Amino acid sequence: MKLSLTRNEKLFLTVFGTVYAILIAYVIFTGHEFDLEGVGVRWIYQLPFGEGFLSRINPMTLFMSWGIIALIILAALSFRRFELVPGRKQTLIEVLLGYMLELTEDAVPRKKFVKPTFVIACTLFIFIVISNVISGFPGLNTVVTEEGVKLTLFQDTWYSPTSDLNTNATYAVMVLVISHVFAVKAKGFKTWIKSFFQPHWLMLPMNIISELAKPISHSLRLFGNIMGGGLLVLIISYLIRYFVMPPFLWGFFGLFIGAIQALVFSMLTIAYIGSLLE
Repeated sequence: MKLSLTRNEKLFLTVFGTVYAILIAYVIFTGHEFDLEGVGVRWIYQLPFGEGFLSRINPMTLFMSWGIIALIILAALSFRRFELVPGRKQTLIEVLLGYMLELTEDAVPRKKFVKPTFVIACTLFIFIVISNVISGFPGLNTVVTEEGVKLTLFQDTWYSPTSDLNTNATYAVMVLVISHVFAVKAKGFKTWIKSFFQPHWLMLPMNIISELAKPISHSLRLFGNIMGGGLLVLIISYLIRYFVMPPFLWGFFGLFIGAIQALVFSMLTIAYIGSLLE
């Protein structure tokens, strides 16, 4: 089987391999030791107004989220016109969107809500998959030490917004609110309220707890995989001095696991919305 690569793909692999070879040579000839000080400690900025966790932000989460959103917008503008005979990129997009549409049609019983659910799920998938995939490539990140916040280059992977629980919890709560708004529109307010008392009024506490548990499990699943995978890659890479395993680990956790988790998050979004519309 012959592997066919485009010019841009060959250029990317060449640049990536060259940079990685330079880093290995640098470590060998200089004896450089990567320091794990501050690993797992987040850069939290306290706003000058307010108190509590609502007045704290993670600047890297904001910067990377804005960057990914800008990248998505630029990519969307480049795909405004689709060819009659699709190329590889267009084929990939059509297959992915077609698969997501089939899942949505199967899970959402009311046709009126198929399109908005499909749009929400695809939007979340695109943002999350890019956020996860960049965590599979070495790049710019920050480390918090006693001296302050330091920028690191190629000592860690690109910072992923989905490694911040606040990002995932925000999307999970958003999905919960949207699903119940759709349920009220589809069933009416009285029928929606009655659903919390089914099959018996004694089940009200359990039904409320089950709904509140959805965003918790929805967000923690993604956070645990991305945050835990990033720390695991960094620690193992440090132990074996960044030679053989890092590219494999970055690729496995960043590309494979990251893509799977993005798909799982989107599928759960469709399932949660669809279950309340039955």
